[in-house]
Amino acid sequence: MKKKTAAAVALASCITLTATLAGCSLISKDNRLDMEQVIATVDISKSDKLPENLSAYKAAISSTEIVKRELVSYFLNVGYSYIQNGTSYKDTFNMLMDALIDNAVLTQYCTLELLAEDTSVTLEEFNAKKNDVEKYVYLLGGEESNEVQLAKYSLFSSLNTAIDNYEKTIIEEDDKYEGSDTRTTPTNLDTEQDDYYPRREDGKTLNYNVYTGYEKYLLKDSGTYQDDAIEGTTRATRTKAYNSFINNLRQNYLIEDDENLTDIWSLQYIQNEYVNQLESRVINKYYKIYEEEQEENLKNGEEGYKYVQSVYDELLNSQKDSYVTSSAFETAMGSMSSSSFVLYSPSTTDSDKFDGTKNGEFGFVYNILLPFNAKQSVQLAQLNSVLTANDDKNAYYIGRNELLKDIKTTDQRAAWFNGSTKYAFDAKYEDGKYDGDYYKSGERNYLFFENNLTDSGEGGRYKKLQAYDGRYAYNGKAYENKDGSYTLIPEKLTIDSMLEEFSAYINYVLGTTNSVSYSTDSNYYDTFDFFKDGDDEEIDYSKFVYASGKVDFGSDFKKNDLMNAATNQYKAMSAVNELQFAYTTDTGVLSNYVGYSVSAYDTTYIKEFEYAAKKAVSEGEGAFTVCAGDYGWHLIYVTYKYDLNGGAVNGETIDWSRISTEGTFENLFFEWIKSNDLSNVTSMRRSKIISEFNKEATVVKYQKRYQDLLDLGD
Repeated sequence: MKKKTAAAVALASCITLTATLAGCSLISKDNRLDMEQVIATVDISKSDKLPENLSAYKAAISSTEIVKRELVSYFLNVGYSYIQNGTSYKDTFNMLMDALIDNAVLTQYCTLELLAEDTSVTLEEFNAKKNDVEKYVYLLGGEESNEVQLAKYSLFSSLNTAIDNYEKTIIEEDDKYEGSDTRTTPTNLDTEQDDYYPRREDGKTLNYNVYTGYEKYLLKDSGTYQDDAIEGTTRATRTKAYNSFINNLRQNYLIEDDENLTDIWSLQYIQNEYVNQLESRVINKYYKIYEEEQEENLKNGEEGYKYVQSVYDELLNSQKDSYVTSSAFETAMGSMSSSSFVLYSPSTTDSDKFDGTKNGEFGFVYNILLPFNAKQSVQLAQLNSVLTANDDKNAYYIGRNELLKDIKTTDQRAAWFNGSTKYAFDAKYEDGKYDGDYYKSGERNYLFFENNLTDSGEGGRYKKLQAYDGRYAYNGKAYENKDGSYTLIPEKLTIDSMLEEFSAYINYVLGTTNSVSYSTDSNYYDTFDFFKDGDDEEIDYSKFVYASGKVDFGSDFKKNDLMNAATNQYKAMSAVNELQFAYTTDTGVLSNYVGYSVSAYDTTYIKEFEYAAKKAVSEGEGAFTVCAGDYGWHLIYVTYKYDLNGGAVNGETIDWSRISTEGTFENLFFEWIKSNDLSNVTSMRRSKIISEFNKEATVVKYQKRYQDLLDLGD
C-alpha cells in the first residue's frame, strides 16, 4: 500500500474545494467581470520604512492586485472550515482578506531581501522577466531549483488529492472488502520527509504530474503518482472525476468555458495557484536565510555553545526548584518527550534502592500485556467471587496461576490487514521489490508500513518510524481472499514461547545471538503460599514474578543516547516497541514516547505490576520482568531509569560537540531551542514586516467590491 502525505507550503492553500457559492443570489450575474474586480492593492515601494539597502531594489516592486477570484478561491479551499466551526461569513472573509494582503506584503518584502542578498540574481534580469511566474522562478534559482520543483510538487499533489476524492465516490467497490477495525500505528507513519519531491534520474527535475485521464495527463505520464493512484482507477473513472472537479471550479466562477478545460496546466486558475506556491517558496527562502543567520548566533560561533549551555543551566535550576516533591516530578515525567525535557530528578535515597517493598527508583517501562481470553476471564471472575466470600487469597492466586498457565497470546495486528486502511504487504514479492532482511520463522512473509520500511531515511521519501524497527513479520499464516480481505491463522504463544520470541527478535535487531539473557521461576506454578514468610496478612508480590532478564547493550551505552538510532539501546527499544504493537492488548502504551512512567513510591498500577516494574527499573535500562496480574501476563521492559541519588539527569556527561549527532540528548535539546527561539524570531520578524508595511500608504482596500461576500449568511 502506497499512500502519499504531502505537507502544505506555508501560506499556500491546498486545493480542496469543499464548498460552493453557486446559486447564491448575492453573486453577480456577470460572473467574469465580478470575479476579475480588484478588491485590494499592495505596493510597499511607496513606504518610507524601507531600509536603505532594500530601497535600491524597489523598482522590482509594482502594485500587486488582489482580485475577487482569489478571495473566493481561498474561501473554498480554507475558509469554509471556519464557517463549519461557527465563525460568521463576515469575519471569515475579513480574516482571509487580511491574510491575502499580508501575503502580498511579505512576498514583496522577501523579494527585495533576496535581490539584495543573492549575488546570483540581478534587478535588471528580474525586471526583464515578462510575468510573475518567470520572475519568481528566476528569483528561486531557475526552473530546476529545489524551490521551484517543490512548488510544483505541492501544487500537483494537491490537485491529485482533490481529484482522488471525486474518483473514490465513482469507483464501484461493492465487491471489495471494506474493513473498519483499527489499531494504533507508529509515529511518522506515511509522513513525507521535509522538502521531499520525487526526482527523475537527473536528480533535479520533478518526476510527478497530475493525472486527469486526458492526453498529456495520463497515468503513464504521472511519474511517481502511479504508486499513489487509487486502486481500481481507469482512464474512464479518472476523466469522470476530473470533470466533476472542473465542474466545481466552474460553479464557483473560478474558470471560464472558453478555456481549454482538458489541459489543466493551461487553466488560469491553476496558474494562479502555481504563483501562490512560488510566492510561498520566496517567503520560505528568505526565512531560511534569516533562520540560518540566527542559528549561527545560537551556536555562538567560535565561543562554543555558550547560549545553549545557559539555556540548559537555566532550565536545570528551574527544575531543581520545581521538583522538590515526588508528585511534581511525576507530573513532569508524564509529559516528557523530545521537546519536553526532564533535566533534574529528586533523590530517592530516603526510600533506599528497591528492596522488595514499595521503595524504588523513577523510570519508564514498556508493557506487553498477554491477556486472559473471554472464557478465562469468566473463570477468573468466579474465582474472585469465591475469594470475596471466603477471604481466601491463596486459593484465588493458585486458581489464577492455573489460568495463566493456559494463556495463549496471538499477533494482534489483524486490523492492519483488514482494517479501514491496509498496511500489510507481502515481503516476498515476485518482482523482488523488497530486498531487505526481516525476522521470521517458517512461512512468515507479511510485513507492514511498506512506505516507511522501504523508502525512508536519508534520500528517501518518508520519515523513519519512531522507535519501531519494522522487520517483525506477522506471526502466523495470511491468505488473501478474492474480495481483498485476508484470512489469518495466527500462531498461539504461551508465556514461555513469547519470551523466546521476545529475546530472539531483540537479538536479531542487535545482530547478535546472545545479547538477551533471562531466567524463569521453575517453581512458579507450585507456589501455594503467597504471603510473606511468617505473615498471614501481607502479600509477597515477589512470588508473582515469573521471569526476569536483561539486554546487554555493550560498551556503547550512554544515558544521553536514548533516541540515538545508531546505538544498541535505541535498537533494542525499537524491537520491544514493535513487539508491543504486535502483541499487547494494553493499547494505552502504544506511541507513548518511551512508555509508562514508574514512580519510586506508591503508584496507581495494580500491585503485581508495580512490584515487577520497580524490580526491573532497579536493574536499569534493558532490564525486563514478567509478572502475573488480574488482566494476564505483563512483560515489562525498562527504557529509561533516573539516578537513585537525584540531581542533574545528564550530570557531567553532556558533550555539546555532539550537537549535530541526531537523536542524542545534545542534538534534541539544541533542536528544541532552535524550534522555540527561531520560531519566535521568525514570527517576530514576520509581524514586524507586516506591521511596518501593511499601512494606508501601501495597502488600499475596495470593500464595496466584495461586500456581497461579507453579507453572506445575513
